[in-house]
Amino acid sequence: MTGIEATQPRTNRRKVREGVVVSDVQDKTIVVETVDRVRHRRYGKTVQRTKRLHVHDEGNEVRVGDRVRVEETRPLSKLKRWRLVEILERAR
Repeated sequence: MTGIEATQPRTNRRKVREGVVVSDVQDKTIVVETVDRVRHRRYGKTVQRTKRLHVHDEGNEVRVGDRVRVEETRPLSKLKRWRLVEILERAR
């Protein structure tokens, strides 16, 4: 590796998603539902697709209904591959 390659910034950044917490029953784990809007390949109509992400919440500070930002990380358990970055909006 030459000096030029060593100083290049990494181009492959971690994925970041925003979503709403739908479950906080587990210890240090929350379930966040994200909505992606994609165009249907054949019909062109915009379709909503939802994903449920298992997220690591170290301080157990998030409650159901909160809007949060999560970031991709290494596998933490069988299903957890995301960690909590910040709480965007508290539930009312």
